[in-house]
Amino acid sequence: MFLHSILKELNNYFILPDFWGLSDYASLLVYIIIEEEFIQEKKLAIIKNSEQERKFMNSLKSRVENINTTNIHSYENWKETVEKFTSIVEELWYKYARQVHITKHSKT
Repeated sequence: MFLHSILKELNNYFILPDFWGLSDYASLLVYIIIEEEFIQEKKLAIIKNSEQERKFMNSLKSRVENINTTNIHSYENWKETVEKFTSIVEELWYKYARQVHITKHSKT
């Protein structure tokens, strides 16, 4: 058995030569560290081809059409336009998205 890794977490083993049995082998004691990890179970999503998706897209289209994109002559104008677009998308996303459970069969 080979236990060698650059990671400190995987390098926690001791060879115990004082506990030799009838054979020529020494006992090996290995510590395995298990850390808690947050696993997300739910996420906000808009289901493809659903009524919410249609409403989201229609609302987004009508709201984006009202953004004035003809006078973007400076970085500040561009930045302001992008911020307007971002706030519209965010507002509509939270309005139409629903919480769905993430399962092992969920798509990435």
